[in-house]
Amino acid sequence: MLIKTLTVGQIETNCYIVTDEATLQCAVIDPGDESNTIMNYLEEHHLQARYILLTHGHFDHVLAVDAVREETGATVCMSARDVGKGDYRFDPPEGSMMVSEADAIAVGGLTFRVMETPGHTPGGVCYICEDAIFSGDTLFAGSCGRTDLPGGDMPALLGSLRRLYDLPGDYEVYPGHMGPTTLDRERRGNYYMKYALEVG
Repeated sequence: MLIKTLTVGQIETNCYIVTDEATLQCAVIDPGDESNTIMNYLEEHHLQARYILLTHGHFDHVLAVDAVREETGATVCMSARDVGKGDYRFDPPEGSMMVSEADAIAVGGLTFRVMETPGHTPGGVCYICEDAIFSGDTLFAGSCGRTDLPGGDMPALLGSLRRLYDLPGDYEVYPGHMGPTTLDRERRGNYYMKYALEVG
């Protein structure tokens, strides 16, 4: 599994391109902007984008969805809870796939498992693939997603952080903004994750 991070847009959103090196099939996670940057990487490395995986519907994670989909034919995947009109919602293109807890998405020899993690938005999800978690704006290095925007729900987010804490083993965590971390590191030092356990 090869993970490429492209930081795109005004809010510096992390777009991840996750490739099965045996087949050169890949998933594009949260194409937030700069479709040319994303497409240049795909074309330069001769990659076939099978899916566009959205962690949630905020604008800074979806601005390049339509352009990348039109160029690649990839299927857009997201939670139905973030579909629709509004500040945090997104209207995906026709033919998109609505995902929910424990769904599995195959990309070549890779499998992405869906974990519902509401709180930042009602339809927030994480995608787990091998030893990596793509956490969107649920969990950051030393922090977590804000809940003061429309659709935000702090009790729900704390519940999502508890679920991540309880996952067996360690994972590399690739968040929607800022640098990567590990789940063990966040278990030990993330105030919000510790607080989620206290109130849970």
